[in-house]
Amino acid sequence: MTVAALRILVVDDDPNVLGAVVESLQAAGHEVATARDGRDAMAQLASAPFEVVVTDVRLPGVDGIRLFEQARQSPRRPAVIIITSFGSVSDAVELLKQGAADYLLKPFDPDELVLRVGAIGERVGLERELEAARAQLAASAGTEIVGDSAPMRSLLDRIATVAASDAPVLVAGETGTGKELVARRIHALSARSKGSFVAVNCAAFPETLLEAELFGHERGAFTGAARRRDGRFQTAHGGTLLLDEIAEIPLSAQAKLLRVLQEGIVEPLGARAPVRVDVRVVSATHRNLRQRAAEGLFREDLYYRLNVVTLGIPPLRDRQGDLPLLVQHFLRTHLPAGAPAPEISLRAWQALAAHPFLGNVRELGHAIHHAVILSRGGAIDLEHLPEDIVYSVTGDKQEAFRPLVAVVKQAEREHLCRALALAGGKRVRAAELLGISRKTLWEKLRAQGLSDAGDDDERETGSTP
Repeated sequence: MTVAALRILVVDDDPNVLGAVVESLQAAGHEVATARDGRDAMAQLASAPFEVVVTDVRLPGVDGIRLFEQARQSPRRPAVIIITSFGSVSDAVELLKQGAADYLLKPFDPDELVLRVGAIGERVGLERELEAARAQLAASAGTEIVGDSAPMRSLLDRIATVAASDAPVLVAGETGTGKELVARRIHALSARSKGSFVAVNCAAFPETLLEAELFGHERGAFTGAARRRDGRFQTAHGGTLLLDEIAEIPLSAQAKLLRVLQEGIVEPLGARAPVRVDVRVVSATHRNLRQRAAEGLFREDLYYRLNVVTLGIPPLRDRQGDLPLLVQHFLRTHLPAGAPAPEISLRAWQALAAHPFLGNVRELGHAIHHAVILSRGGAIDLEHLPEDIVYSVTGDKQEAFRPLVAVVKQAEREHLCRALALAGGKRVRAAELLGISRKTLWEKLRAQGLSDAGDDDERETGSTP
């Protein structure tokens, strides 16, 4: 995988460090901006899009901690690499816990920083390719459902039958089975095909906003309602509305949804009169709605109103014979237009066939995309597939690479235990050995789950940590 050229902001008040870092990063092909203090860095971060920020913790004016906090709130959310001296390692570790990408201890080799940035560049490069693929898929989104197995032929027959009516449909299936594709196929084959197909993910909105999203609102109906807005039901008038993740809809909105289904009217928030709508509702869920109704989490009357017809989508593991079709489909999707389909080795096929695909078709699509990227358009072999799929046939799964923050925490724990042992369990002496206060030592012991370690000095002195 090629390393993406990144736009990087380097912040350090030491001109020698700044110069060496900039020279190394530019030699690696990155675009670099610099700042000598925190205020200048914050101004640049607010006005320009950076993908990586490399910053010292100790800076004039605004320190690296505040700069990290601003970077985390930035819409682009650049990765942050912390540069720190030995005395401020604890600050770096805390920033790692909060989401910093990495840290380097001064003095460091600029080439080591280039390697760390390169790892981020690989991730950014992959994200760019994935985003481009998603955009391409969105532009060419249709109603194609791939599959020729007996369960899929049965499903396609039922879709054609159901599409002829206006009855509400509940599409049930595990995550990644293609519930929205089924809903789009129902719409395309129905008499409403010339109308709008509108999809809303009921789990994507907080309870306070979901009703406004579904039913609309008038200007001033609630704080932030600066203008009138039609709800999804009104947008889908004359067409089909997909209520995805229907099991997540709060009880407060379920009563209003029931009324829409019963009477064909919606009441926008703040409106004086209801609005009549003509919408075919298709709901989708990966949960057991009957069980949720029995538990009081879903209205039973709404369950029966939505569940006039149920379409169950089989998981990929039950679709024997569809794997070759799906693999070819995803290869065509993720390869450049006109590019020939690459060969797939026997080992790769065996791994794909043995993998359970708990994420179903979506997981398979991601796996093929992963393989296409790593194989660079050439033949796809076992090593091009994701590690968990390779493990399906080799049983040789590499130990997961531990995050830096976990390694640092483990090293700190071992050092604390050694200090306590050398101090004979006395915390006062251990704190002296470590060069920290008793209070800091107590906090670190508690964070490590070692608060009971050692001989409590306060029992001897009557003091507290």
